[in-house]
Order: sequence, then C-alpha cells, then structure tokens
Amino acid sequence: MWLTDSENMDAHVGKLGSKVFFSVAIFVILVQSSIWVSGDEGLETLVEDVVDHPSYSTSNYGGYEMDELGDDPWTMVQKKGNQFVVNDKPFYVNGFNTYWLMVFAVDQSTRGKVTEVFQQAASVGLTVCRTWAFNDGQWRALQKSPSVYDEEVFKALDFVISEARKFKIRLILSLSNNWEGYGGKAQYIKWGREAGLNLANDDDFFSHPTLRSYYKANVKTVLNRVNTITNITYKEDPTIFAWELMNEPRCTSDPTGDKLQSWIQEMAVYVKSMDPKHLLEIGLEGFYGPSTPEKFQFNPNTYAQQVGTDFIRNHLILGVDVASVHIYADSWVSQTISDAHINFTKSWMEAHIEDSEKYLGMPVVFAEFGVSTKDNGYNSTYRDAYISSVYKILLNSTKKGGSGAGSLLWQLFPDGTDYMDDGYAIVLSKSPSTSNLIALQSTRLSMFNSMCGWNCRWSCHKKHPVDALLFHDEL
Repeated sequence: MWLTDSENMDAHVGKLGSKVFFSVAIFVILVQSSIWVSGDEGLETLVEDVVDHPSYSTSNYGGYEMDELGDDPWTMVQKKGNQFVVNDKPFYVNGFNTYWLMVFAVDQSTRGKVTEVFQQAASVGLTVCRTWAFNDGQWRALQKSPSVYDEEVFKALDFVISEARKFKIRLILSLSNNWEGYGGKAQYIKWGREAGLNLANDDDFFSHPTLRSYYKANVKTVLNRVNTITNITYKEDPTIFAWELMNEPRCTSDPTGDKLQSWIQEMAVYVKSMDPKHLLEIGLEGFYGPSTPEKFQFNPNTYAQQVGTDFIRNHLILGVDVASVHIYADSWVSQTISDAHINFTKSWMEAHIEDSEKYLGMPVVFAEFGVSTKDNGYNSTYRDAYISSVYKILLNSTKKGGSGAGSLLWQLFPDGTDYMDDGYAIVLSKSPSTSNLIALQSTRLSMFNSMCGWNCRWSCHKKHPVDALLFHDEL
C-alpha cells in the first residue's frame, strides 16, 4: 500500500525547512537594493533581521516560491577552475541521492513518489539529485538486452528529468553500476557469456572489447534520447548537471589500476566527444591507489588501496571534469558509532579537497555520505552531528574559494517508502532536526552564490558582517 501524506509533509517540512530557506529570498532582495547604499553597517542589520525574524510560508514548497522572485535563465552548469558556475555565478551544491526514481516513475501507482521527493527536497533548498539512468536486464529494465530498450521505462526517465526541472533540481545521472543492483557490470558479463564470450570474471567488463562496445552503445542511446515530455535531447538539457560513468567502479582483479584506468580513458573521451556541454564524473569512492603511496594514510583501511582505483591518477584523465568521493565511515572504519568516524571523515574530506585544488584543478563533490540507523550506537543526535561536520568542512572550503564544491546525502526518501530503506534513508517529515540542518546549509550556500554574483568574495580575507550567517560555527 502506498501512503500519501502531502498535508502532513507541508505542515512539518514547510515550517522546519522553508522557514530557514526562504529567509534568503528576502535577504537577497534587500541586500541587492541597499548593499551599496547602507554599507557594512546596513548589511549587518539585515543579517540580524534574517537570523532573528526569518520570513517563511507554509503554503507552497521551495521549487515554486522561488519562481515568484525571478530566477536566472535555466542554463548548463559549467566548471570554472575548481568551482561550478551557472550563468557565470558560483554554484555550490547541497544535494541528495534517490537512486530509484526511474523505476518508480514507470508505474502510475508509484509515480507520485517521484514528485513528492523533489517537492520535499526543494522545500529545504536542495538543488542537485543523483539517481540511476540505468537498469539492465532486471525487473522494469531500461535496457532489456544489449541495445534493446523498454520505451515505457525510457518515458519514465523522461518524466524524472522533466519533473526535476519543475522544482529547479538538477540531476547527476549515473550510467552503470559496479554492483549487481539494477544489473551492473555483472549483467553485462551475463550478456557476454550468452553471446559466447569467454569471460573470466566480472572485471572483464572493463577490458573485453565487446563489453566495452555494449556500454558505449548504451551511452550513445541515453545521451541522444529526445525527452517525450520536454522535447529536449538529453545531451542538450540543462536539467542534467553531470553524467557519471559508473557508480563506485572497482577492479579488484587488477590492483595496479591499469585496467580501470584504460576503461575510464576510453569512456571519458567517448562521452565528451558526443556531449561536450555537460560535466562528467567517474563515480569513484575516492580511494588512493598505487600512484600515490604517500596518500595511503588517508584511506580507511589497507584493502582500499587494492581495489583497482586511484583517486588522483583516475581524475587526471582527459574529459573528467568533476572529482567524486564517497564517505562511509560506518562501513569502512567501524560499524559502531564513535568519534573516530567524524575524525576519519574530516581527514578524508580535507585530503581530497586539497588534492583537488593542488593536483586536479577541479571541484570535488562528496557524492554519497550518511549515517545508518543500523549502526551500533546509532541515535539521531549523532546523525545530526555527523552531517553538521561534513557541512562545516565544505563551508570552510567555500569561504576560501576552495575545491569543496558540495555534498549529496545518501539518501532522501518520501513518506511511505520505508520498506526500501537501507538504513540511511532520511524522511524529512520524520526528521525535523535534520531537516533544519539541511535547510540551513542550503540557505548559506544560496546566499554565498548570490553574493558572489554581485561582488565576488572568493578568498577575501576582510571580515564581513554576512560571514556571521554564512560561516558561523554552529550548524
């Protein structure tokens, strides 16, 4: 049975999220009209007014209320140095994962959940969603066999993209999976064996020319798809933030990393030759590999350096625009909640931000992070503290004009989908304190993006009154 509780969601999240998030709208308008007249003293008063007397509405969600204020044209996200820009203004990301959107959109009985999750995400200011644009050979498969597609599932993906646009949410679309969920490389291996190929293991996905051709043919089909709702070709659609080659690629049969490196090189050039407009990321977890043994100290364990990935080497490949990193202290370090998780996360993030600045010259997105309710010692207070620690590290990078470009929670669910929960799901209506944290981070990033649009303050060392709101220690 599918539960729909929009009124309850409006009452809870509208008050908890929109109250914080829509403060920025009033702040932006006031500052635009008075910042050059009033000077720092006037701005300080405005900041105090926003913090002490936030303006909000509970009648609508964020995706639509922002329309009333007038927005910039809906254009492609681009990379400028180590930061994202939209319309030549900085674009720092506060986002989320909901991987199952396409599958839910196939059936009319579940399609409404796609709208709900975008509506609820927009209510707390989230601007980017990462989701799967693949389902290979499984139930409700998009690709039923190599280059054979289910049109109804493709129309479901059309719906996901068009619906995201309505709520001003951009999408990172992943094109395949390292794991067996939704098919993954194991399904390609199965197809290869059915075609008579002699394949040793799943990692032959990365090296066998026939399987490479299967993957490339699928990429070509997806990128050239014309959306049946918007009539926009995917590779021309600004709603798509970036393409992701694969979710968490690993090649454990070749710890040198050469096999995976070769695959990334070929696929990155292929994608960019077909679609030079969109950003491209690999989808890596961020483990340091053989090319940088001095970085092994930052890995969560010794096994991480043996899975065939190599963070710096992989991201130096031509065509890769965005560094991707995942954070799972509770899987990699210990399944028991402790301060060691936060300490690891801090060093892990800071190392990758520094390396993205120093060696890669590109933005880094922490594309999956969260806390599982299944962890030993779990409580919501700890989850909030952990999320706050991630947000604070990113704000510190933002303040310095660094490569820390954003983060994506794993994962956001609407009401009535609890049976899908892997332990990490956040249902905003049931998590008021977490909703407030998310909304506050969204507000800070939105304000910073807007301010930099008027008078860029990247790497500005002069203390400014607005810093009290943007970079206050307490999240």
